[in-house]
Amino acid sequence: MSIEVGSKVQGKVTGITHFGAFVELPGGTTGLVHISEVADNYVKDINEFLTVGQEVEVKVVNVEKDGKIGLSIRKTKDSPERPARPQSSSQRSSRPSNGGGRGNRPNNRPTLSFEDKMNRFLKDSEERLTAIKRQTESKRGGRGARRG
Repeated sequence: MSIEVGSKVQGKVTGITHFGAFVELPGGTTGLVHISEVADNYVKDINEFLTVGQEVEVKVVNVEKDGKIGLSIRKTKDSPERPARPQSSSQRSSRPSNGGGRGNRPNNRPTLSFEDKMNRFLKDSEERLTAIKRQTESKRGGRGARRG
């Protein structure tokens, strides 16, 4: 049986790694389901979704020239069955209409110019460096520390 991109086939999970699962397809060929193609939501541990020996339906996503086969479990489900995901603030609009800020949250802070932000950064940075120097010098016995 030839494996064609876009076809849905039954397969058997033969191995699980931290990056995905290997699935044996009809005809003895093996393909990889990347961890991002296992479920619609974030998958931290693939073992929570798949086990070795499990029968799964997969969709062939790509077949490379060197014979590697890319598979997807989540794309086997038809689009209308998937619950609509809420849009993130970055998808709603690339530029917020409320004059800046993040997303739709009200921005109660005054907007600072680049120069003001840079001055604040330099001041904070200088304070941190001074604190670090004080700590390291006291550990080394610097600045007039007595040596017995």
